[in-house]
Amino acid sequence: MPAQGTLRDGTAAGFELIETLRWEPGAGFVRLDRHLQRLHASAHALGFACDAEAIGGALSECRGERAPLRVRLTLARDGKANVTTAPFEPLAEGTVWRLRIATTRLHSTDPLLRHKTTRRAAYEAARAEFSREEADEVLLLNERGEVCEGTITSVFADPGDGLLLTPALDCGLLAGVLRGELLDEGKAREAVLDEHGLKGAKALFVGNSLRGLVAAALVP
Repeated sequence: MPAQGTLRDGTAAGFELIETLRWEPGAGFVRLDRHLQRLHASAHALGFACDAEAIGGALSECRGERAPLRVRLTLARDGKANVTTAPFEPLAEGTVWRLRIATTRLHSTDPLLRHKTTRRAAYEAARAEFSREEADEVLLLNERGEVCEGTITSVFADPGDGLLLTPALDCGLLAGVLRGELLDEGKAREAVLDEHGLKGAKALFVGNSLRGLVAAALVP
C-alpha cells in the first residue's frame, strides 16, 4: 500500500515543498545554500519540477528590505515557486522554551517525513494537544517511543560532554537545515533518544534555521 500523500509510483500528490528562511539586511539569507540543496533533493526524490532561476527570482523579492524577515518559500509540483514574508522577531535573551510530548505519533517508515512539505496534519494535531500557555513547542515520538522532532524544530540533547545528540533520520523525521549544519561541523551526532533520555540530559535544545538553537526544558 503506498504511503499517505504519495502516488503508487512514489511521486508527490496534493502538497507543496516548503523552505522557511531568515533574511538579514546586509547579509541576505541565512544558510541559503543548505536550504536550496534540501529543496532540490526533495524535488528530485518526489518528482517535482525545480527551476533554479524561478526559485531565485521568487527569492529576489526580499532584496532591499531593511528589517529581518521570516521568508516562506513554497514549490508546487509543476515547479511554480511562491514567496511570502513576515517580520522576524528574535526571542528575548535567556528564553527557555517549555516542551511537552504529544500522544500523536509519527511512523518511522513514512518516507515523506524526510521532506519538508505542506502535509502537516500530524504536526498540527500534536500542537493542538497543548495550548500556547502550556507548551512553547511539542515533541513527537514514533511508534517505538523514540524521539523524532518538534512540530517546527529539530531536537538536541546534551548528555554532559558538550556534543549534542539529535534523533537519527531512521526514527522518522525531517533532515533539518540547522541539524545538518551542526552534524557537519561535528557539534552534534545522531542517536536514538527516548523520553527517559531527554529527562536525563544535562541540557535540552530545540532549533531550526530560522531561530537557531533555543534552550528548552521538558515539563510534565
